[in-house]
Amino acid sequence: MNHYPLWKNLLVLSVLLLCGLFALPNIYDQDPCIEVAPVRDAAIEPGKREAVEQLLKEAGISYKAVKPVGNRLMLHFPDSDSQLRAQEHLQGKLGTGYSQAMTLAPDLPGWIASLGLQPMYLGLDLRGGIHVLIDVDMDAALLQAMERYLGDIRTFLREERLRYSGLRQEGDKLSLSFKEAAIRDEAAKKLAEEFRNLKMESLDQPDSYSISITIPLAEQIAVKKFALQQNITTLRNRVNSLGVAEPVIQQQGERRIVVQLPGAQDPSKLKEILGATATLEYRLVDTEHSVEDALAGRVPPGAKLYKSRDGRPVLLKKQVIVTGNQITDAASGFDSRDGSPMVTVSLDGQGARRMRSVTTENVGKPMAVIFIENRTTTSRVDGKVVKRKEKVEEVISIATIREPFGARFQTTGLDSPAEARDLSLLLRAGALAAPIEIVEERTVGPSLGQDNINQGFISVVIGMSVVMAFMIFYYKMFGVLANLALLFNVVMIVAVLSLLQATLTLPGIAGIVLTVGMAVDANVLINERIREELRIGSSPQASIFAGYEKAFATIVDSNLTTLIAAVVLFGFGSGPVKGFAVVLFIGILTSMFTAIMGTRSLVNLIYGGRRVKRLYI
Repeated sequence: MNHYPLWKNLLVLSVLLLCGLFALPNIYDQDPCIEVAPVRDAAIEPGKREAVEQLLKEAGISYKAVKPVGNRLMLHFPDSDSQLRAQEHLQGKLGTGYSQAMTLAPDLPGWIASLGLQPMYLGLDLRGGIHVLIDVDMDAALLQAMERYLGDIRTFLREERLRYSGLRQEGDKLSLSFKEAAIRDEAAKKLAEEFRNLKMESLDQPDSYSISITIPLAEQIAVKKFALQQNITTLRNRVNSLGVAEPVIQQQGERRIVVQLPGAQDPSKLKEILGATATLEYRLVDTEHSVEDALAGRVPPGAKLYKSRDGRPVLLKKQVIVTGNQITDAASGFDSRDGSPMVTVSLDGQGARRMRSVTTENVGKPMAVIFIENRTTTSRVDGKVVKRKEKVEEVISIATIREPFGARFQTTGLDSPAEARDLSLLLRAGALAAPIEIVEERTVGPSLGQDNINQGFISVVIGMSVVMAFMIFYYKMFGVLANLALLFNVVMIVAVLSLLQATLTLPGIAGIVLTVGMAVDANVLINERIREELRIGSSPQASIFAGYEKAFATIVDSNLTTLIAAVVLFGFGSGPVKGFAVVLFIGILTSMFTAIMGTRSLVNLIYGGRRVKRLYI
């Protein structure tokens, strides 16, 4: 009686050893670091690590290590002063192909890093980092929607061979005019069938017949909601693709987005990430007119002058073929015909129809990809802060239409495979559905995070100490075993969070403190059941067996209700509530394992197979 088979003891021991190993990286401190990453190249150049070390030595800046991590270098420093000095010294000396950002990283021994073990992530409230509040320009979203409808309606009328005398945008509506009432009525009928989400009104004037097209209120709300959600998705995709650990990107209110980067210390890094969020457009190159005439001020109607990234002027047609938000997928590769870098692009249904129509009519002509970025610069004029919006448009690639295509096509004319990878990343992440503006920016210092960590650690220690003292006083030897299970429980929680690479925040620490208080509930039930068996005259061995067997159902029932509550909190909560729910869920599962199997294993090792006259409980 009260004897575990060997495999159960080995299972408990293996779980505890593995959890101890996974939790081990969390005991090491976070170092102030500078992350050096290539802007375009896929890998760090050979010798760059030695060059960085030489630059630091020449400046007399002390550093702990320069470690290659993936396709970047992580520079570890003993303190923040050395980190700041190194950032200033390295600025501009690494070359234009490299970017640098201040961050925090654990200083793990080589053998732990070689096993791929990492500590759990700490949230912004613990680790420090950058908090940014972004406003989405909803008026611009509606304006862009009207521009898309303008192009769609023009293409639809051309495909249906309906002759119209004018189509123009007037504020928040479109005006479509005809010379004959019959054609106007036929167009109104077909447009109503094709664009059911638009409101159309026929108007009769002395010399023309027109249709007034507006976006209904319900559709305006849908456009704004889509713009906000599309921007959130785009920002999340691009931040994740740049390797920022555990970013928080979520909606706040009806038109704002919160972006948090735990561990980031350099606001310019976040601005660089957000600066990559822009709009893409595909347009035809105007080959019928002279670029020199356009530069002289004689820009032909229906065309617009742009510049490429190297400063060369390019004359493009005003009509937009497709935009970035109509791209569903993109992948870089090499053209099978000449081996040049290229990007394969996939479009949605509407974009595919428009692309097929345009390319069919323009085989052999060049098509350009335009990168459009909306920037907001802040300056101080007469003691007042003045914000000025600036729109930057540049042609990033020009390719020749070799054959008609629609939903899937290749973009060629790129300079290098690295450029193809960058462009595919930009396309795959998606374009912003509306311009954004940073309205609030805060840098949370790591000292605040360290204070929160210390206070949370103290609360856990105090809570555990009080609980452990009570258990030893009240249950004696069985209280000691319960305390060991409690310690293992905390180690298991940390190990699971590290294994899942979850983010620990202040609410998560609150979940650990709550779990510490709840973890002994199972042992209390077991110990009280053993006491009852002893009171009715059962032998010590029989009392131990009955205590664990009869308390099992009660333990499962009580913990199951808390698990359901944790699942509900995670499903319907957001932000801090989710963090609390995750830690609570993990803590309940680990506490059941340590309280039932862990303590049972220890009790069996101490009392199993022995003739015991008295239990100290």
